[in-house]
Amino acid sequence: MYKVGGVAGLSGTLGLISASVLAATADDKPSTTLSVDELSLYTRPPQQKIQYVEPEKGSVEESVSTLRKLVEPYASWCQGVYGTVKPKVDSTVQFGQNSYAYLKNPPPEFYPRAGVIGFAGILGLFLGRGSRLKRLIYPTGLMAVGASMYYPKEAVTVAKNTGDSIYDLALQAYVAVEKLIKDTPASKKVQAEKSSSGETKA
Repeated sequence: MYKVGGVAGLSGTLGLISASVLAATADDKPSTTLSVDELSLYTRPPQQKIQYVEPEKGSVEESVSTLRKLVEPYASWCQGVYGTVKPKVDSTVQFGQNSYAYLKNPPPEFYPRAGVIGFAGILGLFLGRGSRLKRLIYPTGLMAVGASMYYPKEAVTVAKNTGDSIYDLALQAYVAVEKLIKDTPASKKVQAEKSSSGETKA
């Protein structure tokens, strides 16, 4: 048992000892020592500069790339439209689901209120028989009055939002008309005459 341990210890220590490699060549004496790098087995290949060469494009790749370049503006436009339309569609679907859930289990006073509002619209159609403008204004106005009697909070919210949007539209129209009036050719002539007379005085 001790002999086995001694042999194992001896082989382990021999592995740690570094030794020089002796090699004999035809010209040299047999006692010449060579380093590991000088042996032909361990020589490193000379380092070469590697350059990446772009592979030539085939006809299919060229046609696909030209097609992609042609379609790219339309694809970006479609993505923009999708990004704008998707929230509106989602809100419409959510409104439909909420309406369905509400109509499935309506409160007890819902149907009488809906009947009164619908009757106000029919009465408006009957009263507005003279012109198209009356046919548009009377039913809408009577239905709005009937709905505001039963749903005052919602009516106030709708009226406020409608008023704000009408104010914004009126302001935009005013700005557009003011631009048109200021940029007429006559006013440009007057401005040109004023600027030319100011230059001559100076």
